[in-house]
Amino acid sequence: MTPVGPTLVLGIGNVLMGDEGLGVAVVDALCRHELPPGVECLDGGTGGFQLLGPMQSAGRIVLVDATVDGGEPGTLRRLTPRFSSDYPRTLTAHDIGLKDLLDAFHLLGESPDVTLFAVSIPLPGTLGIGLSTALTAKLPAIVQAVREELA
Repeated sequence: MTPVGPTLVLGIGNVLMGDEGLGVAVVDALCRHELPPGVECLDGGTGGFQLLGPMQSAGRIVLVDATVDGGEPGTLRRLTPRFSSDYPRTLTAHDIGLKDLLDAFHLLGESPDVTLFAVSIPLPGTLGIGLSTALTAKLPAIVQAVREELA
């Protein structure tokens, strides 16, 4: 049974690792726009099971996360993962937490409507706060794609 509730836009990432924090940057930028009624944004950071509650309360979940998939930085893919095996490779420990959350929904007998916007990033050369120039330039288009999904 899918819970009835708001649409949750969940940005995932570690802002201390540059481009890996892309999901958080997208949610931050998205919150500066007028959103449709019933849409909530959440900076999920690198959270794991602590996100289960907000995700269970949502009727629909839109995840935004960086992925290390060899694609050109900023390449955007829209996916509908059901199980952890459907989730693309990410960079940090939150990878395990999100994959486990998706599996937990199914173990609980729930089938949430999950859409994932996976954005390609390169392996980081250095740690630091803020997106690279390449991803900063792509940020408006990524935010627009999420806005169109919510419309």
